[in-house]
Amino acid sequence: MATGPPLNCDPVEPPQSRSPSPTESLTLRALMSTKDAGVIIENDVVDLMEQTGVRVTIGGHDQVLTVTGNVEAVAKAYNLVIEQLVSSKPKKHAVSTSNVHASIRLLVPHSLIGAIIGRKGMKIKAIQDDTGARVVVSKEMLPQSTERIVEVRGSPESTGRAIEEIGKCLFEDKERGLGTVLFDPSPQHQHDNTRGGGGSSHTGNNGAERQKKGRTRSKRSSSSSGQPAPINIQTQNISIPSDMVGCIIGRSGTKITEIRRLSGSKISIAKAPHDDTGERMFTIVGTPEANEKALFLLYNQLESEKERRAGREAQQQAESQQQQE
Repeated sequence: MATGPPLNCDPVEPPQSRSPSPTESLTLRALMSTKDAGVIIENDVVDLMEQTGVRVTIGGHDQVLTVTGNVEAVAKAYNLVIEQLVSSKPKKHAVSTSNVHASIRLLVPHSLIGAIIGRKGMKIKAIQDDTGARVVVSKEMLPQSTERIVEVRGSPESTGRAIEEIGKCLFEDKERGLGTVLFDPSPQHQHDNTRGGGGSSHTGNNGAERQKKGRTRSKRSSSSSGQPAPINIQTQNISIPSDMVGCIIGRSGTKITEIRRLSGSKISIAKAPHDDTGERMFTIVGTPEANEKALFLLYNQLESEKERRAGREAQQQAESQQQQE
């Protein structure tokens, strides 16, 4: 049984910080432009990254770089990527690499954004102050996913240090990332997601083998007798803060009924909190595709409620100020 993340709407600080063990792994994904993906593949940067002890996949079409290993090794691997991308840029004048701008767009589960931001934004501010890099968190989740972009900008050195600090934050609270619907920039979505003019990247023969190492996709198959293969039904549990359960159920159950209908999953809700946090357990049963759709819809509903509450609070503050005047 897969267990999903508690879906908190407000940034939270991990209750306890610890140093990651060298044997424990973290997976950190980054969204690459077609040009940058081609640079990485054609210059055998994947081989160099794997020498740091990480597992690497990158697809010429997917444009997603996935690095798995211990936090320090993952950070070193991304440092190699940054160095290669900076060195590939045309140099019109003799300048030190510390003055060259670098940028990496990390893909971070929505449920882990709070670990990076911290309480009242203190964590992200500390990362920026300590490393000198600029860290920008997107407000919206990427299409058909529960991931958001965290862009890290600055000199190669500062960007690399910031990525390591972000990796530590994600590692400390990584259990919350379980059940994430990964962003998939498949070819049919390229016109929406490609930046800088788009187009397909030319990776050459050198990159063909690397492209095959990209994320494998599940396919429906039929038996030799022509009968359809058994349907793969999975069960997934996620925790929802009690004060947000009502916004998901909706008046007379209209919202949860719509989510069930659109996703095709069966969704049941515990009548009482399952632990001292006061969170209620949602159980989702269906095919992997249906469960992903259900999770995506649940996140969207939570985001909408969060925005509604923030707008209502801002309006109340404005009215209060007018009354005082």
